[in-house]
This record gives sequence, structure tokens and C-alpha cells, in this order.
Amino acid sequence: MFRKVLVANRGEIAVRILRALRELGIPSVAIYSDADAGARHVRMADEAARIGPPPSAESYLHIERILEAARAHGADAVHPGYGFLSENADFAEACRQAGLAFIGPPPEAIRRMGSKVEARRLARAVGVPVVPGSEEPCRSVEEARGAAAALGYPVLLKADAGGGGKGMRRVATEAELEAAFRDASSEAERSFRNPSVYLEKVLARPRHIEIQILGDQHGNLVHLGERECSIQRRHQKVIEESPSPLVAAHPELRDAMGEAARRIARAAGYWNAGTVEFLVDADRNFYFLEMNTRLQVEHPVTELVTGFDLVHWQLRIAAGEPLGFDQREVRWRGSALECRIYAEDPDNHFFPSPGRITWLTEPSGPGVRLDSGIEAGWQVPLEYDPLLSKLVVWAETRPAAIQRMLRALGEYAIGGIKTNLEFFRELLQDEAFRRGELHTSFVEEFLARRPERLAAPMVELEAAAALAAAACARSQTPASRNETRMSAWRLAGRQSLLR
Repeated sequence: MFRKVLVANRGEIAVRILRALRELGIPSVAIYSDADAGARHVRMADEAARIGPPPSAESYLHIERILEAARAHGADAVHPGYGFLSENADFAEACRQAGLAFIGPPPEAIRRMGSKVEARRLARAVGVPVVPGSEEPCRSVEEARGAAAALGYPVLLKADAGGGGKGMRRVATEAELEAAFRDASSEAERSFRNPSVYLEKVLARPRHIEIQILGDQHGNLVHLGERECSIQRRHQKVIEESPSPLVAAHPELRDAMGEAARRIARAAGYWNAGTVEFLVDADRNFYFLEMNTRLQVEHPVTELVTGFDLVHWQLRIAAGEPLGFDQREVRWRGSALECRIYAEDPDNHFFPSPGRITWLTEPSGPGVRLDSGIEAGWQVPLEYDPLLSKLVVWAETRPAAIQRMLRALGEYAIGGIKTNLEFFRELLQDEAFRRGELHTSFVEEFLARRPERLAAPMVELEAAAALAAAACARSQTPASRNETRMSAWRLAGRQSLLR
């Protein structure tokens, strides 16, 4: 096992990894920007290293500073968490060149699956159906127009190097295409330093179901079942569960999708934890969507229904250990739900809500797990994704898990900022949700049935920037306020700040 591990991330995921390291008796190093100097993950680690000012490009995305921190503190491995550099093949390669183990897949696999177009090509080569779309990135509006005409509207413009809903635009008609192409390409460049976009056909109310895989460096590869990730806003998941209500009713889907995921992973030369994502239509046909070459935000629901600690296994696999079990030994028990708790305003189109947490009451009790990086008095920074915590529950059945989640949400209170806690309390009582009638437009349709939830018009960008800046102005030094206003403008412009 490793001598010391540097955690190249922040917030709740850094806390999650630090806990796993402590359980395995491995010393840890946290990194932090100036915005996170007093953060929970910094105090939890055995050692900590400052890596720069708040902007991600100067801190959590600065490869050389992270490697220097690892060298200075004597770490021999790096865990990237998710977001930031977790799917950056150059970072994985730089760790290898520096003699550091990268707690994730090899850089070759990250590169192979990092391009959505290349990943689709690989899936087709191993006989896995893909969502109909363009075969190559569209280099111009004219190319996109031709591809869209061949596919038929509506279509999705998607970033070739993308994820987290960034660089994605739904296009209903040809008249919308030019502006959507420009916006998607621009956001892809800002978020991933790659402006390439491609097109996919929009499927009618599909489910988003993903398969967790786990493979070692000795050729052993298993899947740990599915997660239902259909409850999304702005193409980003907010509630996940395992098992999927659809798969629970049609368990043969798990075998078919699991085997498809394993074929794709083997073809990619993949090991460590990863996720293969699919869309499933109304006729239960599934189509490969993409592969996430990292740990997922929603990994806890898989841990609760299978009993496997995915972060422990990431570390053990990276250290060269074999899995020691095969597919026949994987079992699933009960039902798990996860709600992503964000600092955001559901009544204003889920706009981020930074600010100081004035008080905090957290849920607990049997079957409740809270992966959190926050505490009372902490300032939710403007510069990063506003995910605060992951509230996860387990119970013997899905109805029991929903009731347990409602109980836990009722005990959870965060003062000083807006959150989506009340939104979840309402959504989990929706009859269609309780029946498991899920699809990727569910949140939009749910809100359409409750127009009062979005009574406020969309805030203009400049006004939103001023409001966001004002929310943090009192806690900023004079020298940093101009940077805060610029950060707020980037946030209002919906630049990718995802970890």
C-alpha cells in the first residue's frame, strides 16, 4: 500500500477520500486555495499544502503546483476525486512521470474514453448501440446544420471533451442552431479547453442509467450494477438511486447493460473504478452515452446496496492488488437514494447561492449517510461548484428508502444561504416519482405542474453578477473584491465551475 496520499480535490469528496485513507492507516495530504484555507478537508488531513489563489486555474487545476506539493510532503500517490483534474490524461501522465501513483485509470484509457466521439466509435466496435448522432465533431455551423438535418430535430449539441452538462445545448429547430452552436462551442472551450462539439438525436423522455465497473491491473473486471440518474436539472443529476426502478422490474436489463459496460471497459484497456452511462428508451432499448473515467458523485448508493467500499478499492487496485472476487460473487440488497445538496435557489432556476452558513443541523440515525464538506460559519465560495453535501439513505425497499430520505431531509437545515432541501422534500412526495416513472425531463415537468416554484423571471446576467458579488462582499478584503465581482460574472455566465 502507499506511504502517503495527496488528495487533489476539495469539499465533500476530499473529506470522503480522507476518511478512507484514515481507515486504511495511510497518512494524507490535503491541498487548498486561499478560498479554502479554513475548510473542513484541510483540517482533517494529516498535512496540508496551499497551492494558490481562489481561481481554479491557479490552484486546483494547476498541475505543477499539485505535483510540487506531493514532492514536498513525500507523497507517493495522488487521488484526484472527481471534477477538476480527475479525467485529465495529462495530469495522470504527469503523475506517472513524477513517480506518483495516480488513483484512477491509466492515462491511455482516459484519453481513449475522454473524447465522446472516440468513445462512441469504440462502443460501436464492440457491438454496443449508441445514441444516433454525428460520426465526427462538427467543425462549423454548416456541418452541424447538415448533421442535424440528417438526424432530424430536436438534437443535442454536446462538447466532445465534455461532462456535467457543460457545452450542451438542446436545439429544437434549425433557426436555433447557429446561436446554440456558438454558445456550446464557447462553453466547451472555457470548460475543457476544447471547442469541439458533436450532435446527438434527442430521445423522447429517456431514462439515464449508468453501470459501475471495477477492474484491477491483472485483467479482472466486474460490474457492480446500475444507478438510476434520470432526475436532473440543466443536464446535471440531482437525485440518484440503486437499483433503478426500471431494472428492478426487468432484471435482465442489468445483465445486458452490465455485460455491455464490461465489453467497453475491456476494449478501452480500463482498470480502477469507472462508470459507463446509457440512455434507455420507452421500449427498454439501451444506448451507450459516455464513460466517466473516475469516481462518480453518486458512488455511495452503489456502496450501500453492494457492500463494496469503492474508494478503498480504488486505492487497493492502484497499489496493484487483485480484486479477489468475480462477477458471480456480486450481490445487491435493498434500495439506496442520494440527494445532492446544493447552495442554489430552486425558485430562481437553480441559480447558485453563495454566502456564509450561519447555522447547520445535520440528519443522522439508522440507514442515513451524509458525505459533507461544510460546517456552520463556513463561507460557500463563488469560485467552485456549489455542491455542499450528499445525503444518502438505505432501506430494505424503495418506498421505505423514500420515507427515510424524507425523514432525513426534514432534519437537515442550513441557515444563511438558499439550498435545494425543500425542493427535494416536495419532489420525493410526487406520485409519479414514487411510482418510479422517471425520465430525464422529469424535473422540468414537475416544475411545470408547480409554476409557483419558478415564479421569478430569469435574472439578467449583470444583475445576477451584482447580487452574487454582494452576497460575499462583506467577507472579502478590499484587494480581493474586484476578483469577486469577476468571479460572480463568470458564475452568472454559467462558466463551468464544476469540480
